[in-house]
Amino acid sequence: MATAICAALYAVGCYSTAYIPSPWGFGQFRPAVIIPALFATIFGPLPAAVGAAIGTLIADSVKHGCLYLGSLIAAVPGNFLGFYLFGWILQRRFTWSRFIAASHLTLTLANLLVAALYILVFKVLYLGQLRLPLNALIFLIFGLTIWWFVTMLPFVLLVTPPLIRAVASAYPSLVPEEVAHHTLREELPERWFALSMIIPGVAMVLLGFSITGTGLGAFISGFFGSATRSLIEAMTYLSGGALTLIGALFLLQRSR
Repeated sequence: MATAICAALYAVGCYSTAYIPSPWGFGQFRPAVIIPALFATIFGPLPAAVGAAIGTLIADSVKHGCLYLGSLIAAVPGNFLGFYLFGWILQRRFTWSRFIAASHLTLTLANLLVAALYILVFKVLYLGQLRLPLNALIFLIFGLTIWWFVTMLPFVLLVTPPLIRAVASAYPSLVPEEVAHHTLREELPERWFALSMIIPGVAMVLLGFSITGTGLGAFISGFFGSATRSLIEAMTYLSGGALTLIGALFLLQRSR
């Protein structure tokens, strides 16, 4: 039942933002990752992993009007492995610090896997598209990974903890005892939470500066076009500034 509910909610959530692409024109905006993150914390790794894999396939297939092989090749294994790892880490021992660390680790690894499979296997090998040199393909893979990471991280860290607390409070019998204990009695570690937002935020701003002021910008324009370069610059500055601001505001609020 948990798997089916996770899959249904994730499919609806993914489809609701399916038409908001990355600066490269593919790779969608997906705040719905909060759903399998919630299920992984409460029900364990397998329901969340299977639910996320089925949900992403349904959403992508509905969007494209057929069974979408790009999703089957890349998004399904990436979502399964990512949320299985997320649930496995938290199932072994739950703390808020562990939740934050698991979020960073799994968002990085899972998104990197999805990007690599989508670009190299689906786009290059299967479709024969993206006839780019290897360095441009590698940049595209890491670019997609960064896009997904910085657009998913704030939702997982800001929205999922209140949802876990709400479920633990309303339906205590559903929630593992250790999860209920930590979520209802302990606050998020302020400094660790703030740094987990500020550090990637500053890194994104610095990346934006490097695109603006170094040869990296010319590299992007040469292979992907000046419009894509402008979108990537905007993404780095806006997402980096937003993450840094959220972390800083959290520190200021907690210090009062």
